[in-house]
Amino acid sequence: MEIDWKPLIQAARAASEHAYAPFSKFKVGAALLTTDGRIFTGCNVENRTYGLTICAERCAITAWVAAGSPGQLQALVVHADLSPPARPCGMCRETLAEFAKDLPILLINPDDEHEEVSLKEIFPQPFEWAGP
Repeated sequence: MEIDWKPLIQAARAASEHAYAPFSKFKVGAALLTTDGRIFTGCNVENRTYGLTICAERCAITAWVAAGSPGQLQALVVHADLSPPARPCGMCRETLAEFAKDLPILLINPDDEHEEVSLKEIFPQPFEWAGP
């Protein structure tokens, strides 16, 4: 499956501009592509108690879920001003794994430095629970 990364990169960059990061000054934007061609974006929203901060990737996931989870997750772009480009944190990896066993992820920064990874590659053993 060939992914057109360009619209996702633009969407993630635009989302990072809306990040609320007064404490860390570390603005992150994320853009999720679904199989029906829709793009859902998110940005990090900090709180003075860092535990209440939501990351850009989880923000994009919640936007997708709030829209009724249309389509399946197909790809993710994460944009942050860091070299090398930032990878999703552990909570974001676990949240992504809840909805996709594997996902192509493009990590980028403002200098167009990029790295393509997969969710399975960076998070090979997510939590699994069979339930009662």
